[in-house]
Amino acid sequence: MELILALLQQMSVYLVIAYLFSKTPLFKPLVGVSVRFPHKLVIYLVFSGFCIMGTYFGLQLQDAIANTRAIGAVLGGLLGGPVVGFLVGLTGGLHRYSLGGFTDLACAISTTAEGLLAGLVHFHMVRKGQVERLLSPGVAFVTAFVAELMQMAIILLVAKPVGQAWALVQVIAPPMLLANAGGAALFMNMVRDQKAMYEKYSSAFSTKALQIAERITSILAQGFNERTTARIARIVYEATEVGAVAITDREKLLAFIGIGEDHHLPGTRIASAQTLRAIDSNEVIFLDGIEEPYQCSLSQDCKLGSTLVIPLQGDNEVIGTIKLYEPKKKLFRNINRTLGNGIASLLSSQILSSRYEQQKNLLVQAELKLVQAQINPHFLFNALNTISAIIRRRPEQARDLLLHLSHFFRKNLKRTGDVSTLAEELDHVRSYLKIEMARFEDRLAVDVDIDENLYNLRLPTFTLQPIIENAIKHGISTLFENGRVCVSARTTDAGVELCVEDNAGNYRPDANGDGLGMGIVDKRIKNLYGERFGVSMECQPEAWTRVKVSLPKQGMTP
Repeated sequence: MELILALLQQMSVYLVIAYLFSKTPLFKPLVGVSVRFPHKLVIYLVFSGFCIMGTYFGLQLQDAIANTRAIGAVLGGLLGGPVVGFLVGLTGGLHRYSLGGFTDLACAISTTAEGLLAGLVHFHMVRKGQVERLLSPGVAFVTAFVAELMQMAIILLVAKPVGQAWALVQVIAPPMLLANAGGAALFMNMVRDQKAMYEKYSSAFSTKALQIAERITSILAQGFNERTTARIARIVYEATEVGAVAITDREKLLAFIGIGEDHHLPGTRIASAQTLRAIDSNEVIFLDGIEEPYQCSLSQDCKLGSTLVIPLQGDNEVIGTIKLYEPKKKLFRNINRTLGNGIASLLSSQILSSRYEQQKNLLVQAELKLVQAQINPHFLFNALNTISAIIRRRPEQARDLLLHLSHFFRKNLKRTGDVSTLAEELDHVRSYLKIEMARFEDRLAVDVDIDENLYNLRLPTFTLQPIIENAIKHGISTLFENGRVCVSARTTDAGVELCVEDNAGNYRPDANGDGLGMGIVDKRIKNLYGERFGVSMECQPEAWTRVKVSLPKQGMTP
């Protein structure tokens, strides 16, 4: 009993050291089953050290050592696999052999075998898909218990004289079985608890980062300015619970919230040397207020005592910084340092994304203006000539055409969005066709055959009008006989297909494209929905020309 208590006491010291070690960064690779070489190397070095330490902490007894060496060998094998377990056991065994005694060879062999045994348990459970069970204290207890039984058997087989070996085993077997199996289980429980803590920490960090991302995405779409950064700074301030948060561009403070608001005023030029250095060198600056002193550049009485300055990237250049502060009486937590870097990366990505969206919107607006500019001049000229010709003979019709012309141009001015519905497109086209039908009088007929269920189909603005205008301008206007334009739509396996067909058949392929308006329509559809969709042309000379617009079904709204 005295030996059991003494060995348990030594094991307690061993586990206290293990607990203190668990608080260091080196312990992190141990909290999972290792498959990568760097982690396996760390496991080998750490548990070889614990194996040797277990020997030194042992108790001298009958020219032998009662010890907790098996804990290191067993855990090394369970976490690292057969090769790592073998090497840990071999290292611990060779160290024990170097200390001498009549059991030196037996202990060297048994320690190597213990590591290999635990490694084979690792191999078996990985193959069975039971990886999580390797972190079970119960598995560690049973493995260490069996390993110690094996060690006792090897001592009896190898150590000489046999009588002395048998006497030793009778004395050390119960305490070593209990101490090593219990110690392995407690050490593995420590590993599992650390793993749970890391996962909880990671989950909390990820959740917080996602919450911040969700809240700032729509804000940055409105630009990177004092109004938007003030809202972002508040979100970061609430999420991190730091002393203060600031956001700058390259020249001035855009937003500040927290301790020191009375003298850190948005709109003022950057006075901090650390901020200017972070911008110029594109490096993270951390002043913890202890090893790296921090003093506010604006006020000697400022209560802020530490700062983290992180550059914000945009288009391969630093466009500003985000700064986190803590007061003088509070240490800067590591989680906030990590979160600060994550937030900076997130903001940089969002700034680039919002700039891309702004450029994309500008391009869309330019394309729409281009289409409008192409439509307006000659159409307005033709419309006014038509109204002028009929105003004396049919004033009511002229009045009606003027209303349609007004409606058409009002719609043109209001349609600044990238996407509209098919119903809106048809409404816009009807005003255009009313005027064209009056110009051609009885020589133009228009048929629209579209199911109302497709009216909610979403498509790029100004899709139909340029196509119908082409059909009239380059087709119907060249005919001596009556012209006809048919507008239809149908669903297909791939999506929805709009069709505009005229009875002129004048289309001729052009190596330079099918016209500015048609090219823009095709390009915008492909940009929105992919290369599978767009505009295609078919023609039967002097019979018909058919323009097909393919769109995805996803474009439809309930």
